[in-house]
Amino acid sequence: MPSDHFFTTMNRMHRIVRGITFGKVGWTAANMPVLELTTTGRTSGEPRTVLLTAPITMGESLVVIASKGGHPTHPAWYLNLVRDPNVLVTTQGGTRRMLARVADDAERARLWPKVVAAARNYATYQEKTDRQIPIVVLEPA
Repeated sequence: MPSDHFFTTMNRMHRIVRGITFGKVGWTAANMPVLELTTTGRTSGEPRTVLLTAPITMGESLVVIASKGGHPTHPAWYLNLVRDPNVLVTTQGGTRRMLARVADDAERARLWPKVVAAARNYATYQEKTDRQIPIVVLEPA
């Protein structure tokens, strides 16, 4: 199971690639758009930024998955946005304020097959953990 250090290192490497290419490379991964999600740290109150993929887009809304590679605990970014759903999202098109919300059971049941169709690895992550992997919808503020 990947460690927090692994995810931090992968995010750092991705940012380096985007930086040295002046943003020309790194806005997609595994045929999905990449976004920077900035949350407010639930204990520090400081901005915390992570790179994520969005397997589904719905108009101006983006869907991200709190999988953490199938780890038994939720990712920190997810816990942060549950506490404060006001987030900043940067895509190749720019930065905007958005509101994050966790899909309820009915919406998750509708979206999960679409997520798995877009990226099979999410099904594998769900198989690795007993927790239900949350689906987060990022909507324009």
